[in-house]
Amino acid sequence: MSTKPDEKCFDKTSIRDGDAALQFLDNGTARPMSPEDEKRLVRKIDWMVVPMMCACYFLQYVDKTLINYANVMDLEPDTGINGDQFSTLALVFYVTYLAFEFPTGYLMQRLPTAKYLGANVILWGVMVACTSAAHNWAGLVSLRVLLGCFEAAVAPSLILITAMWYKKKEQPPRVGLWYVGTGFAKMVGALTSFGFQHYEGSRFRSWQIMFLVFGLITVGVGTLVMLFMPDNPMTAKNLTEDEKIWAVSRLRENRTGIENKHFKPRQVLECFLDPQTWLLGVIVIASNIPNGFVSSYLATVIKGFGFTSKESALLSIPAGAVATACIIGATWFAGRYNFRGPFVIAMLALGFTGSSLMAFLPNKNSAGIVAGKLIGAYCAEGIGASLPLMYSYASANFAGHTKKVTINAFMLVSFCIGNIIGPLTFRDKDKPQYIPAKVAMVVTTAFAAVTTVVLMLYYTWENRRRDRRDSGVGHLENSEFLDLTDRQNQEFRYVL
Repeated sequence: MSTKPDEKCFDKTSIRDGDAALQFLDNGTARPMSPEDEKRLVRKIDWMVVPMMCACYFLQYVDKTLINYANVMDLEPDTGINGDQFSTLALVFYVTYLAFEFPTGYLMQRLPTAKYLGANVILWGVMVACTSAAHNWAGLVSLRVLLGCFEAAVAPSLILITAMWYKKKEQPPRVGLWYVGTGFAKMVGALTSFGFQHYEGSRFRSWQIMFLVFGLITVGVGTLVMLFMPDNPMTAKNLTEDEKIWAVSRLRENRTGIENKHFKPRQVLECFLDPQTWLLGVIVIASNIPNGFVSSYLATVIKGFGFTSKESALLSIPAGAVATACIIGATWFAGRYNFRGPFVIAMLALGFTGSSLMAFLPNKNSAGIVAGKLIGAYCAEGIGASLPLMYSYASANFAGHTKKVTINAFMLVSFCIGNIIGPLTFRDKDKPQYIPAKVAMVVTTAFAAVTTVVLMLYYTWENRRRDRRDSGVGHLENSEFLDLTDRQNQEFRYVL
């Protein structure tokens, strides 16, 4: 494997304007990497970055959904808020999350990626801990606003970090590994809620202790990220010089680059003129409207089936197990076969089935009907399992660092729009069954699946068009690290 570029192919201006990996390789050489060397390197990278990515995503999910469990732990009467105000708490988080996506994307490109992520983890941990002291609507809504600002950094940071360390076929399982934190978070959150509901002290309410404990844990994890997670392969302290060069060189086949600190407005414009951007955005919006149920209303809806608060907490645990199994299964198969779309559709089909059971089963409290609705609630977790595959689409099919940062922000903006619309369908007057919201879940999930088919057809058409157009074009040396976008690089092909 060649580890040093041929400087005759481009001048030093190109090197400076190109990816940081190109500048790094221009100044170093390494012995050839054997297959055994690469296996050891990938394992080392896995242990270096994946556990901390998992911890960050686990905590961002559990921290934002603690309010779901707090609502069955008497949050509303303790703080004097009503059901519609609680829905607003779920909504306002995503409003500020959306507002900060593009600013955080810019800062992420200009600042050291891991350090920026760690700082935001610490700050949102402080917001969660402070929620334990909130005693009215004003306090709760202010902290939820700030929580959304700081959590806006986590998903785009992790998508970017995954893309800078792994090959395209390696990315879906790694995205699945950190995204599976959502499934674990649901199980841990439910168990924690059940445990804290047994606290009967008079000095603090049980939900206050829950927020304080998770807030302090989050601050600790953010500190570890700042201290130990490398910002990129070129500066990783745990890698030897040979391993750094190998880590960079083996990603040539991605043709997406690793890191570039120069913000390029033309790549932003290209991102918004690219049809795949809008197709991905529509799918993410439609599939995340049901997330209002999954993330903020699951325990409340289960309680509406006739269970107590403690029983609702325990019955939320299988939902986390189903989410975990779906995420691991879908992302593993996507990586194994290097396909995303078919497994996105499979997960949405599972969610469609679950939503239909909840929406259309008779409104009766017989054991069979309740069991069917519970199964439907658990199957709805498949909808969320499609999201890591959409993130993987973004990391694999967008090249050019500014364009990658832009699409990551756009994906999360779309995620927020879906999650803003979702809680609005859960109206106080429709409880405890929330039938209109469940029907909306059915419709939007089906629409997301159909749009995924359209996206796959677009990628197939575009790849064939490029094959015909560029059949006689040779390989441009080091084009992988010239910070070319996927539309500029004639050798780039999209994964399905």
